[in-house]
Amino acid sequence: MALSKPTFLTHLKILTHRHHPIPVFLSLRLLSFATPEEAAADRRRRKRRLRIEPPLSSLRQPQSQSQPHPTPHKNPNPNAPKLPEPASALTGNRLNLHNKILKLIRENDLDEAVLLTRHSIYSNCRPTIFTVNSVLAALLRQSRYSDLLSLHRFITQAGIAPNVVTNNLIINAYMDCRKTDIAVDHYRQLINDAPFNPSPTTYRILIKGLVDNNKVDSAIELKDEMLVKGFAADPIVYSYLMSGLAKNSDSDGVFRVYDELKEKLGGFVSDGVIYGSLVKGYFLRGLEKEAMDCYEEVVGEDSKIKMSAIAFNSVLDALCKNGKFEDAQKLFDRMMAEHNPPKRLTVNLGSFNVMVDGFCEEGRFKDAIEVFKNMGEKRCSPDTLSYNNLIEHLCNNGLLAEGEEIYRGMSEKGVSPDEFTYVLLMDACFKDNRPDDAAAYYKTMVESKLRPNLGVYNRLVDGLVKVGKVDEAKSFFDMMVGKLKMNDESYKFIMKALFDVKKHDDVLKIISAMLRDDPSDFTAELQEFVREELKKEDREEDLVKLMEDIEREKAEAAAREAEAAEKAKASARAAVSSLIPSKLFGNKENQEENSNEGIQAGKDESAGEIPAENGSDDNLVEAEVKSDGVHEEVTA
Repeated sequence: MALSKPTFLTHLKILTHRHHPIPVFLSLRLLSFATPEEAAADRRRRKRRLRIEPPLSSLRQPQSQSQPHPTPHKNPNPNAPKLPEPASALTGNRLNLHNKILKLIRENDLDEAVLLTRHSIYSNCRPTIFTVNSVLAALLRQSRYSDLLSLHRFITQAGIAPNVVTNNLIINAYMDCRKTDIAVDHYRQLINDAPFNPSPTTYRILIKGLVDNNKVDSAIELKDEMLVKGFAADPIVYSYLMSGLAKNSDSDGVFRVYDELKEKLGGFVSDGVIYGSLVKGYFLRGLEKEAMDCYEEVVGEDSKIKMSAIAFNSVLDALCKNGKFEDAQKLFDRMMAEHNPPKRLTVNLGSFNVMVDGFCEEGRFKDAIEVFKNMGEKRCSPDTLSYNNLIEHLCNNGLLAEGEEIYRGMSEKGVSPDEFTYVLLMDACFKDNRPDDAAAYYKTMVESKLRPNLGVYNRLVDGLVKVGKVDEAKSFFDMMVGKLKMNDESYKFIMKALFDVKKHDDVLKIISAMLRDDPSDFTAELQEFVREELKKEDREEDLVKLMEDIEREKAEAAAREAEAAEKAKASARAAVSSLIPSKLFGNKENQEENSNEGIQAGKDESAGEIPAENGSDDNLVEAEVKSDGVHEEVTA
């Protein structure tokens, strides 16, 4: 039965007014709309729902159809510097490699960590720049600068792009080696070529290195450049400058830099790292009362200044070096009491070093040793510099036995002594009339693969010769002559010592070795010195005869080498000439017989043919004769 439109709408209203629950997941869609606006609104609503919840058919499409392939971005300049990898690259196997290398570093197996890093660069699992930076930082902490620079050169050649941390480590290494010009040049290259800007840490490293190398004026210029480039005024940078100016007794410069920082920070400096140098500035001006008032303002209970361990250390150092050791000791006790890591850090390794210096300046060496041994209570581990500092104080004050005890404790703490450690003990042993122990320390240093310089060697042989141990000095000369670049003074010293004990033959042996290895080492000045000494014993002709013999030996050796080279060339030519005919032209006996028959046949068949001149042409004649015979048979 057909219904009219009004009747149908009335029936539909009755159905909708019935209280039947409609499932939530079903959407009610009317078959017709009262106005075109309602229909348009429904279409828009359905389109919005499709955008939010796409149909299942769209999800079944393959990924290649739903996502078009992006066109690769072409680098317009292939010579442009590469961007460093982001931190997100440190995942999967590369993260496992990173953790493995960090474990080797924690176990102090740094050689294996370096080797694994080098081998991994050309493997399927290439290390990230973050892994390389970890190894470089470990090498820097152990002062292995040559290994650090070698690894950096290796990764640069391998195409691993460095980041700002890598550049900071390299600049720090150059500063530690007192190569300030190279460090500044590296910074200039970073500014001009790197695809990133330097960080505030870069300027901290540069300015601290320049101040430590007594180049305060250059450091101030670099600070001004930092401000021009838009970096904020850094209290740590200003503290380095103030420390350098105070070290140079420039109190006016200290207050000038402080006033500049105070102005840039709005009239108040809340970071306490600068106030130790400010206290020193007051002491330099003779204003002791103002200095102590500043100290009370900084460390008082109601102070608004934020004090870190480094800030406390600067104040401690100012008090210890200006006759206020009792106040420094009270401050140190307070620091020890307030130290509560990780919430509050008021003590670090530098705090103990400052107090060790203070106790030693007061002559209280037992207290200094006790403070040094109590580092472990605050989870501080002494390093090589800390050990050297205490050993130097003890040895300079005649306490060699205590210094040796501290030295023996280094191995128990896993700390490796360096060249300076052995030099301190060696010098102290010479002062204590123990030359054998001094020589033993030097030998241990060489066996530990450390690299003593020429000055340390000269001090050793000088000390041995002064006590009459010329033979021992000669043995150390033989040990080090191949490892050090000896100068004329070093050669003269050992030769003079041997001449004085009538060991002229040993001197001639040294000269013989010099002439054979590198004749340029035996300079004209040395020749004149040796002649004068030999003249005293009427043995001038020995030097002339030695030089003539060595020249003759060199000439004979050169002749023998030339003769051997000619023999080798002749044997090579003979071998080649014996191999080529046997492989290309057959056996020589058959070749001679066939060549004779070919020549005779050639004379009979073609009188105008020219006979062959060598073995190779004989074969050609033989081939022509055979071809002529075949032609005759075919014609017949």
